[in-house]
Amino acid sequence: MANLINLGDELLRICPTNAKKIEVSINNGKTWSTRCTSISYGDFYDLTIFGTELLATTSKGVYASINQGKSWTSRCVNSNYGSFQSIQVNGNELLATTSKGLYVSKNKGASWTKRS
Repeated sequence: MANLINLGDELLRICPTNAKKIEVSINNGKTWSTRCTSISYGDFYDLTIFGTELLATTSKGVYASINQGKSWTSRCVNSNYGSFQSIQVNGNELLATTSKGLYVSKNKGASWTKRS
């Protein structure tokens, strides 16, 4: 699980003591401040960069951010896939591990097909 993402001048992470928070550091991890506190997104599980977007798996589905994690939009909250746990980039597709297996998305996480 990627709990830490390098965004050039910033580091972004899922808060180790509160999974509803995304934190940012501008001094190489010496200090951290809250970037986003999630009430409606659920607990953050995993982060990845896909093109110009930051994607997150949460206890409520897959969310996307185009502003370095300051705000998020729902990408996929369909429980038919199971609970999303981790996500990673595989070329031009996304792979996600869920409670129901491994899924692949070819449309930025809007829909998923079971791989195994």
